[in-house]
Amino acid sequence: MVSAPKHVDAVELEIIRASLDGIVQEMQNSLFRTGFSTIIRESQDASCAIMGTDALVIAQHVVLPLHIGAFPACCGAVIRTYDDITEGDAFLINHPYEGGSPHAPDMAVITPVFFKGELMGFTGSIAHKSDIGGPVPGSCSGQAKETFNEGLHLPAVRYQHKFQENIEIMRIVAANSRTPELVLGDIRGQLGSSRLGEQRLGELIGKFGRDKSVGCFARLIELAEQRIRAAITDWKDGRYEAERFVDDDGVDTGKPVRIHVVVEKKGDQIRFDFSGSADQTKGPANIRPPTVRAAIGYVLVSLIDPNTFINSGVLSAFEIVAREGSVLNPRFPAPVNTYNPTVHALVEALYGALADIVPGLARADGCGSRSIILGGRSTYTGKGYVQYEILGGGGGARAQKDGQSGTSVNQSNAKIAPIEIIESEFPTRILRFELIPDSGGAGKFRGGLGIRREYLNLEDARFSIRSTKHVIAPEGAAHGGKGRTGDIIVNPDTDAAKQLPTRYADYPLKGGDQFRLLTPGGGGYGDGFTRDPDLVARDLNEGYVSVEGALRDYGVVALHEGQNFVVDGIATAKARANRAKMT
Repeated sequence: MVSAPKHVDAVELEIIRASLDGIVQEMQNSLFRTGFSTIIRESQDASCAIMGTDALVIAQHVVLPLHIGAFPACCGAVIRTYDDITEGDAFLINHPYEGGSPHAPDMAVITPVFFKGELMGFTGSIAHKSDIGGPVPGSCSGQAKETFNEGLHLPAVRYQHKFQENIEIMRIVAANSRTPELVLGDIRGQLGSSRLGEQRLGELIGKFGRDKSVGCFARLIELAEQRIRAAITDWKDGRYEAERFVDDDGVDTGKPVRIHVVVEKKGDQIRFDFSGSADQTKGPANIRPPTVRAAIGYVLVSLIDPNTFINSGVLSAFEIVAREGSVLNPRFPAPVNTYNPTVHALVEALYGALADIVPGLARADGCGSRSIILGGRSTYTGKGYVQYEILGGGGGARAQKDGQSGTSVNQSNAKIAPIEIIESEFPTRILRFELIPDSGGAGKFRGGLGIRREYLNLEDARFSIRSTKHVIAPEGAAHGGKGRTGDIIVNPDTDAAKQLPTRYADYPLKGGDQFRLLTPGGGGYGDGFTRDPDLVARDLNEGYVSVEGALRDYGVVALHEGQNFVVDGIATAKARANRAKMT
């Protein structure tokens, strides 16, 4: 990309910035509305971006923050591989090592943008695929021991040339999927989104001219870096560290995986050293450096200004050390498919370390992330299916607010698929879907609640789960309580009940089997006995906290008054005073 001009008209720069933002949002809307799979159409597990000729991200519509690291790595692989890129080309790549996809199901479609015969950049999207082969439906085995257990891996390959589809590539992809119609349909939806972006970006360049447009693109990247560095300058200098743990890697069960960070900050310089983190794992808990860098970018943006214009300048504002052979920089072919629990541990370690620098923005740990995957062949349609759901839980409390309940947290931003969609497209029934009382960690500000979701399986299916925090509870902050851990139980409340571990692949479900998923609650912030009793009464009336929990965790005695709970002020004061004496 060319250097930013010394003098850029501020009004035109803002118009171009807003236009770029509008283009990627329009691309994103197109992708969601043309998605074949519930993963894209309902859960919205996808992102769109515009890249320069150097593969740096010029603009990204942030649905999934981690893709800010994946786009440059994937686009860079295309540029390195092909020196004959022409108008009408399109490229596929999903290889976590050749490119930068967090895991192989996240397939990128990259298309070049030309203006008057000159390559000006690229548009693209990254979207999760329902199935790309491998030993289990959904391609995400919690017991994978190498990337070759994780489905089809494509380095940068030319999917279209001069707008003509390479049918051989599509045949290979289809032959390696249990749901070929969905996968091909989603890829074509991604292509349509990129072509729309090409058209809109070409119109923008035509309006402002080649030199001014490209110069402004470079200036926007510079400004993003300057914005982050300027905010960092106001933070306290010093050395800070923190750590978090993942339950296990799915192979070495019962062995927590350590994520450790040392943050060194001086002036506008900040450095993140992860050398103390665990060695790369046998199971699929590893994450690659592009994902690590994106996670840091997410944390900085969330602490500085969530409205920051997102581009590669954010990632240039800090240094990172992740030793080779560690869980955060594994050697090929270490497995990576269950990467998100590790990213949550990384993000929460970062928040823990940075809480000493910006204490007013401290927050407790959240529920992490999880997905459930059922696959089989439906007797109703005669076709294979993969039911892939992404489910959240409780968010961690913040220094001034309760955590949110029943939601995705941290860098995860996918939606929970509606019951009506799940039941209409897959052989399953959802029996219960509700918040879990007392699951949020106690605190002056309460952690968000986890969810209970119970299923009735109508046909034989192969079941997998990729989760976290079933063993190690979400931490509170500033003496706040821990959130409740999660759980997964097949045929609960029966003699045949079976508890599955945090990660499990290919459990054989029978038609008529039920299973119950309990997701973790978020940690609390501050001492629960300092929470406003009226807020505890509100939680009681909302069903968020039980009468027993109110007394145990908050020292609040509640009485019924009509249909509602009210605080017994005298008894509450006595309960809190007694607790103070004991401490």
